[in-house]
Amino acid sequence: MSKFFVFGDSITYGAWDKAGGWVQRLRTFIEEKYPEEHLIYNLGISGDTSDLLLERFEAETKKRIEGKTFIFIFQLGLNDSAFLSTKKDFWVSQEKFRYNLRGIIKISKSISKKIFFLGITPVDEAKTQPVVWDERVTYKNENIKKYDEIIKEVCNVENIHFIEIFDKFFKSGYKKLLQDGLHPNSEGHEKIFEIVKDFLIEDKII
Repeated sequence: MSKFFVFGDSITYGAWDKAGGWVQRLRTFIEEKYPEEHLIYNLGISGDTSDLLLERFEAETKKRIEGKTFIFIFQLGLNDSAFLSTKKDFWVSQEKFRYNLRGIIKISKSISKKIFFLGITPVDEAKTQPVVWDERVTYKNENIKKYDEIIKEVCNVENIHFIEIFDKFFKSGYKKLLQDGLHPNSEGHEKIFEIVKDFLIEDKII
């Protein structure tokens, strides 16, 4: 039996989707198609950054390692790219973000060769400068794209799969895919699910 470990933030967790988010949709699809062959752990935590994920990653993974086949899927970077007015800097600097990605990949590679990183979703800047729930926090697509490129760059160097999300959302009229300007709505989660599902099928993971 293979195990999928899906790490990330509130989008991974499934915020704003009555169906449980794209990870739950993937779980439902896989479990219906391959009964009793796979386990999928949704390890998304709202507000997570690469700093916080790196801190918890090894401990959470070790608790669940039993068997032979493990697949890691990561969705992070959006919170890292947030600009905090109180800090006058990004939540996690680009340099530290790159360092954290390499640390996460290093640990992952010691367990599995099947590692996937999702690109970051864009935001509706009319609703995220600042976000309504915290006037100190601002998200801008210009900054998000820089962090997205870092993920892509590190994955390329480390020979890790990168699943493009940002551009695909843009081409699909991304604003209609967002609930509050930041988190995807049900349609947005469905789109992420379809992108990830198709990629995993093409790569013969499922």
